[in-house]
Amino acid sequence: MQKPPREEPDDRLSVTPPKDWATGVPAVTHAVTYSLSQTSARRTGLTLLTMNQVDGIDCPGCAWADPAPGHRHINEYCENGAKHINDEATSRRITADFFRHHSVSELGQRSDLWLNQQGRLTAPMVKRPGSDYYEPISWHDALGLLSEELKSLDSADEATFYTSGRVGNEAAFVLQLFARAFGTNNLPDCSNLCHESSGFALHQTLGTGKGTVSLEDIHHADLIFVVGQNPGSNHPRQLSALEEAKLNGARIIAVNPLPEAGLRRFKNPQKPRGVIGNGIQIADQFLQIRVGGDLALFQGLNRLLLEAEEARPGTVLDHEFIRSSTSGFEQFAQHVRGIPWENIIAGTGLAREKIEKVRDEVLRSERIIVCWAMGLTQHKHGVPTIREIVNFLLLRGNLGRAGAGACPVRGHSNVQGDRTMGIWEQMPESFLDALQREFGFDPPRAHGLDSVNSIRAMREGRIKVFLGVAGNFVRAAPDSTLTEEAMRKCRLTAHISTKLNRSHTVCGDTALILPTLGRTERDIQAGGEQFVTVEDSMSEVHTSRGRLEPASRLLLSEVAILSRLARRTLDGRAGIPWEQFEADYGAIRARIARIIPGFHDFNRRVVRPGGIQLPNPVNEGVFPTPVGKALFTCNKWEMLHAPAGHLLLQTLRSHDQWNTIPYTTNDRYRGIHGSRRVVLVNPADLTELGFAEGDHVDLVGVWDEDVERRAEDFQVVPYPSASGCAAAYYPETNVLVPLDSVADISNQPTSKGIVVRLERTGARSEAATP
Repeated sequence: MQKPPREEPDDRLSVTPPKDWATGVPAVTHAVTYSLSQTSARRTGLTLLTMNQVDGIDCPGCAWADPAPGHRHINEYCENGAKHINDEATSRRITADFFRHHSVSELGQRSDLWLNQQGRLTAPMVKRPGSDYYEPISWHDALGLLSEELKSLDSADEATFYTSGRVGNEAAFVLQLFARAFGTNNLPDCSNLCHESSGFALHQTLGTGKGTVSLEDIHHADLIFVVGQNPGSNHPRQLSALEEAKLNGARIIAVNPLPEAGLRRFKNPQKPRGVIGNGIQIADQFLQIRVGGDLALFQGLNRLLLEAEEARPGTVLDHEFIRSSTSGFEQFAQHVRGIPWENIIAGTGLAREKIEKVRDEVLRSERIIVCWAMGLTQHKHGVPTIREIVNFLLLRGNLGRAGAGACPVRGHSNVQGDRTMGIWEQMPESFLDALQREFGFDPPRAHGLDSVNSIRAMREGRIKVFLGVAGNFVRAAPDSTLTEEAMRKCRLTAHISTKLNRSHTVCGDTALILPTLGRTERDIQAGGEQFVTVEDSMSEVHTSRGRLEPASRLLLSEVAILSRLARRTLDGRAGIPWEQFEADYGAIRARIARIIPGFHDFNRRVVRPGGIQLPNPVNEGVFPTPVGKALFTCNKWEMLHAPAGHLLLQTLRSHDQWNTIPYTTNDRYRGIHGSRRVVLVNPADLTELGFAEGDHVDLVGVWDEDVERRAEDFQVVPYPSASGCAAAYYPETNVLVPLDSVADISNQPTSKGIVVRLERTGARSEAATP
């Protein structure tokens, strides 16, 4: 095992042609190499062989569903999952001595990669007012400091409680219960930043905010759209499901501004054709769409389907389904017929013939699934785009039946479970009423603050205390400079974390680091060894049991930290049995079973192989909307505009990255090696703008005249992106995403639709020199 790096990696850029296939033997090699750089062969074997197995460790990475018990490969994980689990299982340790040698200011200058590579946090630390160093603090004093600060607030709404999808169901339930017993609904989460538009669109049209498909549906669909996502890097196990669908006769249409290797060809390393053969072609068609053009695409498809029905009455649309199960069809049909074709072509950047070719695939398909991710949600018109996809599915009855439906692909392992457990600032009255009946206190009813509004409130001095449970809020959030300034205005910031990240260097007057067990580690409480549960993208709830010894004897579980904090802060109010919750997570699950629909007999059912499939009303033919039917919607055509000399920029992950944390400076599928400060631009656009490969440029955001947002010193890389569009990695480019540039309705940051201009690095200072 290598020691933690003392210096930053060499950032010299080299570029090779993008790959036209993904995974294969190189993925296995990279996964094992990275894992062994972090920990021993024995620990690597233990994590990988139990990962995603029945009664094993659930991957802390993405939320893709597991195959049914008995159908799982012994190596049921992907390259990035292997890296992610062993990044957590690393044998590297951060002790109090580390913080004596590194000031907060110095750590704030380090890269995300360097901070993560230092290893696991091992003891609680505090940065006191006026100090630039973290120092050790006991758990008793740390929780006392935090609880006293919370109790000193003039209002519970002066605190905000953030969590990410790494948290299990039990900790998520305890967190929201504590926050509401304390008196606030300020429960921002990572879903506010990634899939909030999906939740709002699906709630509005179907009455439920979750996807409607299972793995079996994927395997037996006739036609699958993969829109605005890159499975090869972000959800690699999805490629295995798409491979099986292809072998069963499905056609797949990829819709993306960038060609993605995994959607071209997949070499499954678990099968001979993926090791010594050519693998399998995934996408039958690739629509290289203009950034933000997905709304126009599905409006065009819907118009073509209506026209096909007019030409061949009774053969295209599912009139019985539309009549019995939907509302608003006539208004929708009139609206979409009125969208001019020139608008659809301009919005998508596609020729009409390409869209008609897709229509032909639709007409010969009985069972259709649309999968999507943040390429759709992180736009001003993200909610209307997903509502238009629902229109598309409703037209031919592709909801509520096998092999068909809506499939938002969540990006973090339990982000959907967090929401089910009540981590939302806008939980419905029925949930709050159930809490009141169960625990005897009246939860606050006013909506709380989401992630964007929490930042606004911190900036304005209305939030005094920030508690983050997992995640890296500062780097996940938009408008990096403003977000950091807002966080520093807090009286106290506290983070429950496994590893060091940038958020620990952006401190309130007082700052706490509260180190916690990872999902890979054994969790032993007074009631014995515990397990946690998680919910995947397809509403399956299953167990996760740690296998490794904790990284430090001083670590507490998230449930223990939150239960102890709640007990000290609430002083017995509400009569909630926090000590019992800490001792035995089954006691938490028993309460969940009485509060949340679908979790009856939770403790018994969840330990069965495969866990629990939560009910989805859509799949039972029920649409819990106000009218009791699925709703067609009229969505205004919208198109992102970039003035002459500007580009539409989308932020994205590299292949060797998980959420905000890069594991290396490489993105081998796109041919980028050694540096993350690159901007990928269509070669024709570069020529028109007067730039060449290797030029150093600043990315300057165009939003308002008063604030200049600038990401400095990026190297230009010619890349086959859609014309007029560019791409660069986040979180380095989050500085360009204005806090006030959000999706309509969902308030989600618009990280996939930023208007920028390229300016030669140094040009600003040269222009200012007399």
